[in-house]
Amino acid sequence: SVLTVACEQTEVLLFDPISSEHIKTLSEAHEDCVNNIRFLDNRLFATCSDDTTIALWDLRKLNTKVCTLHGHTSWVKNIEFDTNTRLLVTSGFDGNVIIWDTNRCTEDGCPHKKFFHTRFLMRMRLMPDCSKMLISTSSGYLLILHDLDLNKSLEVGNYPILRARTTSSSGEYMTSTSSSGPQGVCSSCHCNGSLPLSEKYMSRSSQREGVSPQNSLEVLTPEVPGNRDRGNCITSLQIHPKGWATLLRCSSNTDDQEWTCVYEFQEGALVRPVSPRCSLRLTHCIEEANVGRGYIKELCFSPDGRMISSPHGYGIRLLGFDTQCSEIVDCLPKEAGPLQEIRSLYSHKDVVLTTKFSPTHCQIASGCLSGRVSLYQPKF
Repeated sequence: SVLTVACEQTEVLLFDPISSEHIKTLSEAHEDCVNNIRFLDNRLFATCSDDTTIALWDLRKLNTKVCTLHGHTSWVKNIEFDTNTRLLVTSGFDGNVIIWDTNRCTEDGCPHKKFFHTRFLMRMRLMPDCSKMLISTSSGYLLILHDLDLNKSLEVGNYPILRARTTSSSGEYMTSTSSSGPQGVCSSCHCNGSLPLSEKYMSRSSQREGVSPQNSLEVLTPEVPGNRDRGNCITSLQIHPKGWATLLRCSSNTDDQEWTCVYEFQEGALVRPVSPRCSLRLTHCIEEANVGRGYIKELCFSPDGRMISSPHGYGIRLLGFDTQCSEIVDCLPKEAGPLQEIRSLYSHKDVVLTTKFSPTHCQIASGCLSGRVSLYQPKF
C-alpha cells in the first residue's frame, strides 16, 4: 500500500502506488545518499545510507526516526530481515555483515554483532527460508553460507572453508587455480592465495564424514557469458521468491559489457564430506544495454518468480524463462539458454537504475538517475 523510494540527496519519498499520490518526503532521512529500504512489517521499515547508519521508521509517526543504528564504518548498501527471529541483517562497503536484534530495540538503537567479513563485498541476500546467505563481490566471487545460523558470529576457524569453484552450464565444478582470487575473497580467513584450497582452518568436528556443518562457506566464480577471459563484478544479487534460483547482474572489469544471469540451486551428491548439499548451475542469461557505466542497476523477480524486471537503458525489460512465462522448474534447459524478452517499457529520460514489482498488485515501479519514478500496470 506504500511505495518508498531511496534517493541520492538524503531523501526518502513515499507514494500511494495506486493513485500515484505523493504522501510525504523525509527530506533529511540521512546525512548522505539513501541506498536501500526494507519493510519489517506493515508499519516499520528500515533505511540505510552512505552516512554509515541504518534508521528505523514507523509509518504512523514519520516526523522522527524510531532509532538510528550505528555499527558500520562505511557505506551501508543492503538490508535483509528474518521474520522468524526478527533479526535485521545489514551489509556495507566496509565488508561487514552485521546482525541487529530488533526484539530489544530502544531509542538508543539495537544490540548488534558482527556476523561475517569479506573484502570487496557488494550485495548480501538471505534465502526466503533463511537457510542460506549469498554474498556477491566486486572481484567476481559469489559466497554462499549454507545451513545458516545467524546466532553464531563467524570468526576465523569457526566455519569450514570449501573449495573455490567455477560454475558451468553443465553443472560441473572445477577447482580454481587463481592465486589472486581467494586472497581477495575473504580477508577474515587470513589466507595468502589459498583460501578455498586449505582445510587448516576447519574445525575437526566439521570434517567428520557425513556432517553438513552450519555456516559452511562455499566460494564460487559464476560463469558469465562473454567474460570468460576477463574478470567481472557482481553488482546486483536477487533470490527467487521460492528459493529456486539466484539472479545476478554482472559487468566486466573493463565496464564494456553487462549481463543478467540466472543460476539454479540444484541438489546433488556430496563431492566431499564437508561440501554443501547444493550447487549453482547457469540456466539463463541475456546481454544488457551497456548504458550508464559505473552505476549499479538493481533488477528483481516478480512475486511469483515467473518474470524478471531488468533496467535496460532508459527503460526496463520484462524477461521470462520462455515466451509463456513458465516457472523456471518447468523449462530448465540442458545447457544455458537465453532469457526471453516479453515486453520493453521506456518512459524515462535518463538511465534507469532500479525496478521493483508490487507484492500485491499488477504493478511495476522504476526509478532513473534524474530522480523520476514511473509506475506501470497492464491494460486488461
